[in-house]
Amino acid sequence: MDTSEMLRKVRKIEIKTRGLSQNIFAGQYHTAFKGRGMAFSEVREYQFGDDVRDIDWNVTARFHHPYVKVFEEERELTVMLLVDVSGSLDFGTTVQTKRELAAEIAATLAFSAIQNNDKIGVIFFSDRIEKYIPPKKGRKHILYIIREMLNFQAENTRTDITQAVEYLTRVMKRRCTAFLLSDFYERGIGERKAEAFERALTIANKKHDLIAVQIYDQRAKEMPDVGLLKVRDAETGHEMYVDTGDKRLRRAHADYWMNRQAELREVFNKSNVDNISVATNEDYVKTLLNLFAQRA
Repeated sequence: MDTSEMLRKVRKIEIKTRGLSQNIFAGQYHTAFKGRGMAFSEVREYQFGDDVRDIDWNVTARFHHPYVKVFEEERELTVMLLVDVSGSLDFGTTVQTKRELAAEIAATLAFSAIQNNDKIGVIFFSDRIEKYIPPKKGRKHILYIIREMLNFQAENTRTDITQAVEYLTRVMKRRCTAFLLSDFYERGIGERKAEAFERALTIANKKHDLIAVQIYDQRAKEMPDVGLLKVRDAETGHEMYVDTGDKRLRRAHADYWMNRQAELREVFNKSNVDNISVATNEDYVKTLLNLFAQRA
C-alpha cells in the first residue's frame, strides 16, 4: 500500500483501538495482568501485628528500635507481542485479512498497555525471526509498531512458531506478559515437531505469562459450495483445483479443522497457556473481555 493509504489505516486503527483501551479495557487489563511482584517502598517503625520476617535488621540495629520494610505491588509490566507475518496471514474472505485483524488486536493491547504505563515490544516471525522491536513506552512507539504490522514484508512465507517462542525465552531476561498472535497454520507438523512446540510453550510460560491468540478465517472451518475452485497455498505457492461441490471434500475439510483445533487445545492445556480464538468476521472485543475476566 502507498504511504497515504497506510497512514489512513494507521489513524483508523489508532482511533478505534485507543478508544477501546481507554473506555472498555482499562480496568480489566489492569486486573487481568499483574506486575512482576512486590517492590520495596520504604521502612517504618515496627507495629503490633507486623510480620517479623519483614524486619530490616540493619536499620533496627542503627536506631535500637525495630523497623520493618514496606513493600508495594510493582505494577509496571513489559508486554511483548509475538506476531506471525507468514504468508498465510494475508488470507481473508470477509471483512478483513488475518493480518489486518492481528494488527488491530495488537494495537488494542498496546494502547491498553500504555494506559497502565507499561512497555511494549514486538517480535515479528515467519519460519525465522524477521524483526525484533525492543520494549518501549509512548504513543509514538505504538504508532511505529502499528505501521510495521500493516506494512511489514517478511523475507520468508512459511511458519515456525516454536522458534519464535524459544527466541522470546532467550531475549527477554525479565518476566513479561507475552501475546502470541498467529493462525497457528504450520505445514509438516509431525509428532516430534509437536512435542518441541509444546515444550517451548511450557518453558516460556514458566518464565513469562504467555497468552495465545489464534486468528482464523471462517473458510478454514467450512468450505463453501462454489463449484470448481483454484486455490493457492500462501506459504508454499502450490496451486491446484478443487471441486467444492464434492460433499466428501467439504466434510474432510471440516474434519481437518476440528482435529487441528482439538490438537491445539490439548497443547495449550498441557503447557498451561491461556488461549482465545477470533475469526476475521467476528468482533474481538467480547472475546478479549472474556479473557480478561477469566484471568481476574
